[in-house]
Amino acid sequence: MKIWKNDFTLEGLNNGGKNCMVEHLGIEIIDFGDDYLTAKMPVDARTKQPMGLLHGGASVALAESLGSFASVLCVDMSKQTVVGLEINANHLKSASSGYVYGTCKPVRVGRTVHVWNIEIKNEKEDLVCVSRLTVAVIDRRD
Repeated sequence: MKIWKNDFTLEGLNNGGKNCMVEHLGIEIIDFGDDYLTAKMPVDARTKQPMGLLHGGASVALAESLGSFASVLCVDMSKQTVVGLEINANHLKSASSGYVYGTCKPVRVGRTVHVWNIEIKNEKEDLVCVSRLTVAVIDRRD
């Protein structure tokens, strides 16, 4: 079942990430379906911690970015906006090179709260991190 209320393209989504952390970390939306978004992020100097491994905060930034993009696609942005309420992450396996891939799927898309599950895997499809993001839908103030 399609959950998106807005039409979009990969190019349009990726343009929405310009000039912010999404672009700085090299996050790129690469795929979508009726109820999911997938993005990739490089494991490089921008996203590694001093020990040479993927920084947990970079994984969380990928997860929150995916969930935020997904929530934006589920609301009327002329009347509402979305803000993160809570995020958690379990870091299950390290990564030191290549890319990681995050896939965001809904747990619940309600009128005022969205909850997203994000799984991040390495190029071998090993689960690196699992995260849950809760987003509030609020009325625009402008």
